[in-house]
Amino acid sequence: MDARRPRKGAGWLLLLFLVPFVGLLYPPFYNLTKPELIGIPFFYWFQLAAIVVTALITFVAYLARA
Repeated sequence: MDARRPRKGAGWLLLLFLVPFVGLLYPPFYNLTKPELIGIPFFYWFQLAAIVVTALITFVAYLARA
């Protein structure tokens, strides 16, 4: 059985998950209608951007630990 071990030294990448967490922690920070992006209020596209950023961070962390 070939058990893979995570690489050492890539644990600091997990701290990147704090970026979207802290960014979304305080809703009055992003509870705005302006600026709009393609007619979408800031409140919605900021949250969607946070989802995309979190997915990218997850992908990078996975590649680094694999």
